[in-house]
Amino acid sequence: MSQHVEGLRELGDALREADADTDREQWLDLRDIEFTGVQALDDHTLRIRVIGKYPQFKYWLAMTFVAPIPWEAERFYHQPGMAEQGLSLNTWPVGTGPYMLTESIPNRRHVLTRNPNFRGEPYPCEGEDGDAEQGLLADCGKTTPFIDRAVFSLEKESVPLMGKFLQGYYDIPQVERGEYGVAMIVAAEDSVEKAELYEARGLQLSTSTEAQLFYLGFNWLDPVVGQGDSPEQEQKNRYLRQAVSIAFNWEQYVSIFQNDQAEVAHSPLPPGVSGYLPLPEGANPTVYNVNEGRVERKSLEEARALLAKAGYPDGRDEKTGAPLILHYDSAGGMGSSAMLDWMRRQLRAIGVQLEIRATDYNRFQDKMRRGSAQLFMWGWVADYPDAENFLFLLYGPRAQALTSGENASNYQNDEYDRLFEEMRFLDDGPEKEAVVQKMMRIVQEDAPWMFGYFPKAGGAYHSWVHNAKPTQMVRNTLQYLRVEPDQRVALQKQWNGPHWWPLWLVLAFMLAVAVYVWRSAAAREKQTARAQSMHSDKEQP
Repeated sequence: MSQHVEGLRELGDALREADADTDREQWLDLRDIEFTGVQALDDHTLRIRVIGKYPQFKYWLAMTFVAPIPWEAERFYHQPGMAEQGLSLNTWPVGTGPYMLTESIPNRRHVLTRNPNFRGEPYPCEGEDGDAEQGLLADCGKTTPFIDRAVFSLEKESVPLMGKFLQGYYDIPQVERGEYGVAMIVAAEDSVEKAELYEARGLQLSTSTEAQLFYLGFNWLDPVVGQGDSPEQEQKNRYLRQAVSIAFNWEQYVSIFQNDQAEVAHSPLPPGVSGYLPLPEGANPTVYNVNEGRVERKSLEEARALLAKAGYPDGRDEKTGAPLILHYDSAGGMGSSAMLDWMRRQLRAIGVQLEIRATDYNRFQDKMRRGSAQLFMWGWVADYPDAENFLFLLYGPRAQALTSGENASNYQNDEYDRLFEEMRFLDDGPEKEAVVQKMMRIVQEDAPWMFGYFPKAGGAYHSWVHNAKPTQMVRNTLQYLRVEPDQRVALQKQWNGPHWWPLWLVLAFMLAVAVYVWRSAAAREKQTARAQSMHSDKEQP
C-alpha cells in the first residue's frame, strides 16, 4: 500500500521511531504524527490521496485492515488491565457495520444484534448470470440488513452439527466457508437415501466457482523444465512443458480427487474475474483442441511428439539414452499417496518417470524461496476479483527466488511483464480485456504452469433462508440474508414432533410383563395351596 498511498511509507518510518522512544505501556497517539495521505474531513468523511492511478484501490478499501478506527476506541482498550480481562478490539470490536457483538462466549456462542445506528444499505439490483432466475435479486433496493439477530454456536463435532441442521435448528451449517455444502452435494450424488432426505427437507444446495486457483508449476530456474540458457534450449524446454501439460489429465483429477466439485483451469483467471473467457473461446490451445465447439484434450500421441521435439523421444535423452526423470516436491499434507500414484501414471503414459520428494512444509517453503524445486503444486486465494491479483503471480520482477515475491515459478517473459505493467493501470473495459487476452496467450504457450483447477464453494441452506449464495470472496453476506421464522418454526415442529408409538410399545410390554408376573404368582399360590391341602389329608387318622 505504501506504493500507492501518499505519505504511508513516511508514516511507517515515523511510527517505528516513535515506538522505539515510547514505553510499551504508554498509549501512542497517532494524531500527533503527520500523515499527509489520509485526512478526516469530518465525522463521516475520509479523504485518501492515491499516488498516480490505481484502479484496484477500490478493492483494498473493502478489506478490514483499511477500516477507519475511532481514536477513542483504541485509547479505551489500551487502558491497563483491559487485555487481561479479554477486552480488546479483537474480542469486542467497535465499528459502524450492520451488526453489534452483544454476546461472546469463547468456543461456545457468539451473538450479533442489529446495529440501531447503522446507516442502512440497499440490496443489490445487479448480479451474475442466473441470479435473477434464482430469485437472488427479488429484494432489489430494499434496505439491509433483514435479520435482527444472528446466533453463532460453535459445535465441536461435525455429526451433531449436521444433525441439528437437518432437524431445522440451524438455518445454515456454516456461514463463512463452503465445505459442508460441497460435502452434502457429493453425498446426495452418492446416496439415494440422502438425496431423498435432502429433497424432502427442501434444502437449497448450490455451488459457485471460487476466485481461487490450484496449479502445478515448473521452476523457471531449473535447467530441464525452466527457461533454458539458449534460444534452442528455450524452445526444447517449452516443448517439454507442453508435453507434460497435455499428459496431465486434470479433468480426471477433478473427477477423482475433487468429486467433480471444481472447474478445470485453462488460464490463471477464474470465472467472475474481468478477462476470463468461458469455453470454448477461452480454451488453452496448447493443451486442447476445439472441434465443432467441443473442447477436447490433445492426445498422448501429440504429447509424445512434443516430447521428441524436446529431445526426449520415448522419454529418453536423445544424446545419452538416459531416462527422463522429473522431480516433484510434495509438502507435508499436500497430496495423498493415491494422488501421487496418479501423477506418476500420467507421466508414465508418455514414458517419463516422476520421482516424489516428500518433505515437511517448512523445508518445502525453504526450497521454494531458494528456487531449488523442479515441479510443485501450490494455490492462490484471490485478495480481490481483479485480473491483476492473479496475473502478478507470473510477473518477473516478483520472482520468489529473486525478490521474495509471489511468483513461485520464477517465470520471466519480457513481453508479459510489459503487458502486465500496462494492464494494472487500466480501468475495466474492452482495452484492459484485450491486454489480458494477450497475456493469456503468452503463458498458455510458455506453459510455466499446468493451470490445474478452480475449486467450488458449496452452500447448504434451509428453504426459509433467502438471498443465500456460496462465496468466499464476499465476507459480509449476513446483512443480505433474509429468513421466514414462521416457516422455520412450523417445519421444526413437523420434523421433530414426538413419536408416541415407542411409549405405547413400552407400556404394552410393561403390561404384558405385569400380566405374566400376576399369572405366575397366582399359579404359584394355587400350587402351594393344593400342596398344603394334600399334606393335610395325609395327616388325618
